[in-house]
Amino acid sequence: MSSSREYPDRPIPGVGAVVLRRAEERVEVLLVRRGTEPMAGSWTLPGGAIELGETVSEACVRELKEETGLSVETLEEVETFDIIHRDADGRVQYHYVIVDMLCRVSAGEIRAGSDASEAVWADVRRILEHGDFALTPRACRVISRALIMDEGLK
Repeated sequence: MSSSREYPDRPIPGVGAVVLRRAEERVEVLLVRRGTEPMAGSWTLPGGAIELGETVSEACVRELKEETGLSVETLEEVETFDIIHRDADGRVQYHYVIVDMLCRVSAGEIRAGSDASEAVWADVRRILEHGDFALTPRACRVISRALIMDEGLK
């Protein structure tokens, strides 16, 4: 039994990826501009729905390849949270349970694909200190947590 993404009959499990890289004197994070609802046109961490039979890690690897052209390895879970959007009548229009994973690029060149209209490497300091890309507070918190985790993996 499948569930529609809009006005679903149950939450939809999904993944997000926090892909960090060091570039000269700064740390960058991979961002995509959403090409579809919910949040079409907004910048966010790449990711998407988990398909039947996929593990969280497998879904993360697949989604990153589809959205950005990059091959990644997943390192560890950063955070799990709900995204619930209600319509004007208060009905649940979208409900996702997202597992964000810290990832590293293993191969490929960045390019936008599938649900993303753009894909970029963005300076983490500019995002967190200056609000570049207008990310949600939750996305900024996840990036901050991933930075700490990444330091511990070195």
